[in-house]
Amino acid sequence: MNTSTLLSRPAVIGLLVLLAACSTTPPEPLLPPPPALRVEGAPAITPSAVKAFERYADVVGHSFASWHPTRREMLVAHRAPGSSTPQIFRLRGPMQPLESLTSGAESVTDAEWEPQQGRYIVFERDIGGNEAAQVYRLDPDTKATTRLTPDGERHALAGWLPKQGRLIVSSVPLDRTAAGGRRTEVTTRFTAIDPLAPDAPGGRRLVAELPGPGWFNLVVSPDERQAAVTRYIAATHSETWLLDLTHPEGKGERRRVLPAAGETLRAAHFATGWSPDATQLFLISDRASEFRELMRLDVARGALTRLSSHIPWDLSRLDGDPALPLLAAAVNVDGRDELRLFDRASGGERPVPSVPPGSVSDLRFHRSSGELAIVADSPQGPSQIHVLDPASGRLEAWTRPIMPPGLDLSQVPEQQIVRWKSFDGRTISGVLSLPPARFAGKRPVVMLMHGGPEAQSKVGWNGRLNHLLLDRGVAIFEPNVRGSSGYGKTFLDLDNGRLREDSVKDMAAAIDWTATHPRLDGSKVIVAGGSYGGYMALAAATRLADKIAGAYSSVGISHFVTFLENTESYRRDLRRVEYGDERDPAMREFLNSISPLTNAEQVKKPLLITQGKNDPRVPWTESEQIVRKLQARGVPVWYLLADNEGHGFARRENADYQFATLVRFVEETVLRK
Repeated sequence: MNTSTLLSRPAVIGLLVLLAACSTTPPEPLLPPPPALRVEGAPAITPSAVKAFERYADVVGHSFASWHPTRREMLVAHRAPGSSTPQIFRLRGPMQPLESLTSGAESVTDAEWEPQQGRYIVFERDIGGNEAAQVYRLDPDTKATTRLTPDGERHALAGWLPKQGRLIVSSVPLDRTAAGGRRTEVTTRFTAIDPLAPDAPGGRRLVAELPGPGWFNLVVSPDERQAAVTRYIAATHSETWLLDLTHPEGKGERRRVLPAAGETLRAAHFATGWSPDATQLFLISDRASEFRELMRLDVARGALTRLSSHIPWDLSRLDGDPALPLLAAAVNVDGRDELRLFDRASGGERPVPSVPPGSVSDLRFHRSSGELAIVADSPQGPSQIHVLDPASGRLEAWTRPIMPPGLDLSQVPEQQIVRWKSFDGRTISGVLSLPPARFAGKRPVVMLMHGGPEAQSKVGWNGRLNHLLLDRGVAIFEPNVRGSSGYGKTFLDLDNGRLREDSVKDMAAAIDWTATHPRLDGSKVIVAGGSYGGYMALAAATRLADKIAGAYSSVGISHFVTFLENTESYRRDLRRVEYGDERDPAMREFLNSISPLTNAEQVKKPLLITQGKNDPRVPWTESEQIVRKLQARGVPVWYLLADNEGHGFARRENADYQFATLVRFVEETVLRK
């Protein structure tokens, strides 16, 4: 008998459905958030969501920290496989195994050898991303550490008096140590410490106490009798001062050398190094043109010589030891940092023998050998250290990024520099990463806005974003709107004060431009960013809601007035120059009017917000207040708050969960529609 005749067609279908249900594998368990991460409104994450991008998170480079003074070896910062945070390692030669020197839950990235014999190491470490760093001495053999600085202040490695065996530490007070939790006045102290006997009589000596914040980059002369120091006021306004270091109580003469006495010029001046006889000072300045040039100052006569006026781009960093014949500079050429060499005596540019692929992110000379460590970053991998012998032209790889088995990044497409016209006809540019050609049709876009705002998106490694780019077909677009560095001082100042929303208009023009690109879908743009970029994401959510599909703000400013009132006092005056002074009633009204919190009722598209509870720059209350306002109105918002993070998520477990949430946000916002 044909058994099919015993069952009606609906019954057969029902039986098949029942059999399929019985054979279905159980649902995947959910991944609990890390213990210090609070999640509101966001959907749960599965282990497979993290597994999908884990191979890109496992790609780890090496940051240069310090050369050993006499040996051909270095300190590097690196996050080892399986660890949560970067630590300091000893690298005894090219491609040698890394030897762990620091450990623990807190990141360590800044460390230096004692500069005479390498007897010990000093390093900085904060707690939970609070940036209130303390300075420690480390014995490289026993790994024992000794703390050198007191609580209640923010400390940083500032320089050395090598002949005296003294480390110079800069210190600024923190708001939480002040009456009422806020300081109206801030001073910056430079203290010379004997790291081997910091608490012995004479183990600490005040070098200088200077009014206000912004004092950094102390450059000690070869004879250790004076130091040049930069006073930072704004991105296009900084001064160079000379400090007498010989006074036993830190009360030696202080004089401003640039701008010179009586000079009203507003320009950037950054001291970088001395001539061997301490009569000339090398510096980077934009005082003579739109761009930051290498200059040489005759200290006695006050005469300035321009050494790189032929280069129409900013010098972004400079290194050189008075004992060596060369200076090395990174030149920011349209979003890619290139190596240049200069003769110390003549100031003339020297040919560069060979360079590593990618964009130069750091460079340091080894005083003993004259070799130059170069850290390069590219779309195909992060932070690889090479060493160049300028005399012979030999280039040698010292590290390679850690790559998980089976991952080949050699075919990752190069990034493009693209341009478009903004609302006022000005040309704006950005970095565009297009998905592989196998992704057909117009592609969704994550528009990543950099922080600062005095910063710049450059060609380089995309990290976890490679999952969206290479596996999901999402383009990554990084505009450098007005206010970005790298395009001249006029461009850098075009968003200051009441010009703030002109940068938002540039962002709007960038969104419109995506609709003209043959491979981009202008109707599926998510604006994302951190810090000031987080503000831009919130500005897009409120001011450009009809142009975007969604927004993601990490540690973003939601209200300029509350931000300026609550950011750490050592930063407040510096930020007022950029955004405006909230104590002025007219400016306060303007800042209130443009702030995302004021305009929260305009949020119409999906919004993701993440924040570190210990952030001293953009306090966590900036994210908290806009989340609560939106929740009170019944507007859905995804919110992640990490109790053990600061200005961004540094710990691997938090960063993975954060990115998995972003991927889910992108899926629901632009990939499934």
